[in-house]
Amino acid sequence: MNMHKWPNEGVLVAPSILAADFAHLAEDTEESLKAGGDLLHIDVMDGHFVPNLTLGPALVKSLRAALPDAFLDVHLMVQDPASFAGPFIEAGADHVSFHVEPIGLDACIALAERIRALGATAGITINPPTPAEAILPALEAFDLALVMSVNPGFGGQAFIPQVLDKVRTIAPLLCPGQRLEMDGGIAPATAQAARDAGCDVLVAGSAIFGLPQADRAAAIHTLRGS
Repeated sequence: MNMHKWPNEGVLVAPSILAADFAHLAEDTEESLKAGGDLLHIDVMDGHFVPNLTLGPALVKSLRAALPDAFLDVHLMVQDPASFAGPFIEAGADHVSFHVEPIGLDACIALAERIRALGATAGITINPPTPAEAILPALEAFDLALVMSVNPGFGGQAFIPQVLDKVRTIAPLLCPGQRLEMDGGIAPATAQAARDAGCDVLVAGSAIFGLPQADRAAAIHTLRGS
């Protein structure tokens, strides 16, 4: 079982490794944490639920070996999350989020229970076209709600501001200890809008890894709003 707990209180910044230098992944991601990142966000795409194809459990296992103290936040953008959750937790994931769209809410609730039994925390995710009402009846079943602010599948997309209304709907309904995460197009201006709406975990890729290492600490500080 993984023993890492969610880091810190307040707003967390999660560098998204999809934007990191894959030729030097351990060094680049470690630098993002030293610069003030709170956890690492790992986007998993299966080429079915979204058109792109990305990282598997073997990469997470290698990242866990290189960064034993890092909190690894795995986001499954896949058609069959139940088949992926276990292998990623075994590889070292501390948290696993997955989408309501391909499997429906009841299956999401069951999968969250299984993920917690394996020692990780569980999050439910909605795409920009999906209304908040799709997950509201079962928010208490999850440790985190993830609102996508771009259509998933590729990095570097523009932020969709209309999703902030969903954040404003979800945020007041969460209990202490539950998190509200936003992923997609997060930069200094959009990060403030996300924080103001109620998000307390901000995923950022190019806004961190697209900068020289010397500038990343200031960028993370700005994204956090501290």
